[in-house]
Amino acid sequence: MIEAELKAMVHDPEGVLQRLEALSEGRPEVYQDTYYDNPSGSLGRGDQELRVRTVHGQENTRSVLTYKGPRVDAASASKTEHETVVDDPDAVHAMLRGLGYLPTIRFEKRCRNYDFESAGRRMLATLVRVPELDGTFLEVETLADAGDLAAALKDVRAVVQQLGITDADLTTELYTDAVAERRRAAPQA
Repeated sequence: MIEAELKAMVHDPEGVLQRLEALSEGRPEVYQDTYYDNPSGSLGRGDQELRVRTVHGQENTRSVLTYKGPRVDAASASKTEHETVVDDPDAVHAMLRGLGYLPTIRFEKRCRNYDFESAGRRMLATLVRVPELDGTFLEVETLADAGDLAAALKDVRAVVQQLGITDADLTTELYTDAVAERRRAAPQA
């Protein structure tokens, strides 16, 4: 499946939060993400991602292993995605390292997630704060197959606009890239 997604910088977090709360009850979660690549860096150069994510929610903690293929839509940065729940994230980290993958970056995302239906699709909207980055971000996504991607992105865009986000606010920059750049620019102690 393809994760049909749009991401934006939010200039009015309180207004977007109020609009989201009118759609669905939000759930706060903290994501701890570790991204892996092989020693040659070919996953990153090939626009692919291999990630272990542990999600800490109010009622439980869960972990998932995710592989994202190269972008299938340059304008939105939507990618194919394969994900599975893992019972023992420490074992998965050990397996990936044992297979020769190296952790390339780790960071935290503080999220408030909203599940709802729009245009007959299950949607997930997430307000995101990454402590190392300035500002608040919004991600809106749904799953689609290749033949349905354009229609799915149109439906996602309608939700984004309903939440008060303009096309000028959209971004395809990856959190991994932004966090890595921020760390490179930080003064060394």
